[in-house]
Order: sequence, then C-alpha cells, then structure tokens
Amino acid sequence: MTRLMVLGLLKKQPMSGYEIQRYLQLEQVNQWAEILPGSIYHALKKLESEKHIEVDTIEHTGNRAKATYIITDQGEQEYARLIAESLSRPSLVFPTDIYTALLFHGDLAREQVLIAVEEQIDLIRKKYDETRTGQAEQNDLPAEAGLVYEHMSSLYKAHLKFLNGIRLFIQKNKA
Repeated sequence: MTRLMVLGLLKKQPMSGYEIQRYLQLEQVNQWAEILPGSIYHALKKLESEKHIEVDTIEHTGNRAKATYIITDQGEQEYARLIAESLSRPSLVFPTDIYTALLFHGDLAREQVLIAVEEQIDLIRKKYDETRTGQAEQNDLPAEAGLVYEHMSSLYKAHLKFLNGIRLFIQKNKA
C-alpha cells in the first residue's frame, strides 16, 4: 500500500518524504491506509533503487538536505500495475482474533470477558468517531475518498453491532 500511495502522490507533484508524510497526516489518510511514517522513507529508497522514482532536487538547509522526488516513466508503469492489482485483490478482513477468542471465552471469568469486550467497543467507537471527523474535514482528498470514509463508517458500525451482540450474549448466557 505504501508503494502505491507514494507513487500516486508523486504522480500528482514532486514531493519530499516529509511532504508525503505531512500530507498523509493532514488528510488523515493513516486512518485507512495504515501507512507508518518510517515506511515512507523505506519505500522512497526502494522505489529509487528500482528506478521507479528519482531525485528531482536537493535543498540544503544547514546540515540537512531535503530531496524532492519525481516519478519516472517506469514508475508510472509500476503505479498503473499496483492500482490494477489493488483493485482486483479481495481485501475483506475478518476479525479472526475475536472469532477465535469467542470460542474459548468460557475459560475466562465473565467479568474479564465483559471488560475486554467493553475495551474493544470503546476503541472501535473512538475509531468510528475519528472516521466521521475525517469525513467531515475532507480537504484536498479526491471525491472518491468520500466512498472510502462511508465504507469505513459502515464497517465500524457493523463491528460495533457485533461486539454489542457479544456483550449481550455474555451477559445473558454466562453464569
């Protein structure tokens, strides 16, 4: 995902690693893309070594040098390949940790199970709220980002419904 994001942003305009990182933070892309800041610099080095990007300019300020990158023709081909690959690959992920733990929840005290489920409900509710805020604050994101935020919100709601169902089941059935 990081490679696709870096190439896509560089296709729009030349950028430094810092500028890419700031864009992802400002637009809250990290909520759904799960790109760690360090992975941006790793991707830049790898993409440069593979000739998919190259240094356009180097700006020196004090002891620091800031490289600005551009995408190459070879990088544009890789970018197109990554888009097609990402669109065609199923990416639905099931909460297998919860599914598995649910099978064995009887081995924990009822209170422990309920506390764990409540912690997850709180976390998912927080993520849901962040997503709704991100959706409301869309700045420079393309219109398609609205579809992403809408989908994320529906997944969070479905997960909350599932967790609330678990909580209700535990409250009613575990003595």
